[in-house]
Amino acid sequence: MFTGIVQTIGTVTRCVPKAGDVEIAIAAPAGYLEGTALGDSIACNGCCLTVTQLVDGAFTADVSRETLSLTTLGGWEAGSRVNLEKALRAGDALGGHYVTGHVDGIATVVAVTDDARSRRVEFAVPVKLARYIARKGSVTVDGVSLTVNGVTDLAAGTPDAHFDVNLVPHTLDVTILGGCVPGKRVNIEVDIIARYLERMMGAS
Repeated sequence: MFTGIVQTIGTVTRCVPKAGDVEIAIAAPAGYLEGTALGDSIACNGCCLTVTQLVDGAFTADVSRETLSLTTLGGWEAGSRVNLEKALRAGDALGGHYVTGHVDGIATVVAVTDDARSRRVEFAVPVKLARYIARKGSVTVDGVSLTVNGVTDLAAGTPDAHFDVNLVPHTLDVTILGGCVPGKRVNIEVDIIARYLERMMGAS
C-alpha cells in the first residue's frame, strides 16, 4: 500500500528482456535505498514492483507481461526518469490517499495550460476507467496522488472521457509530471474505494 506522495525520482539504468518479460534496474538518489530489503515493494510511476536485487544504490525488479500490457513500463529505456515511493508503514503519515500500486490502465495528456502558478493538465482516459473518476475525488497519475478538477464524458460511442487536474509548483518540482506534454502516456490508478463500492452494489 502507498499514499501517492512521491519521495524521490530514480533513473532507469537498463531494461533486459528475459523469456517474454523484462528485468529493469533503477538507480535511486544517494541514501534513498537505506533500510530497503529484498522482497520490499517500491511504487515506480505508480506501479508496485518487488525488489529482487540491491547493488550500488540501485535496485532491480521483474516486470511481468501483464504489467507491460497495462502500463507504460514497456516504453522505458535507460535514462527514463521514474517517480519512486516506498511502501507505507504503520504509523506513516497518509498525505495522499490509499494507493495499491496496481495500475488500472493508461491515460494520455491532451492539453497543458498555465493556471496562475499551477499547471492544469487534461487527460484522455478510457471510458471503462472514467466511471471511477469523480469531480474532487482522488486519482493516481504516474504514482502521484491528485485531486480531480472535473470529468467530461464525450459523445456516446467515443472510446475516451477527459478529466483534468492542477499541478502545484511543489508537484512540478519533485515529480516527473513537470514533463507532461500533449501525447505523453501516463499510468492511472483509480480510487480503490470506488471499485469496492461498485462491487458491493452489484454493478456490472
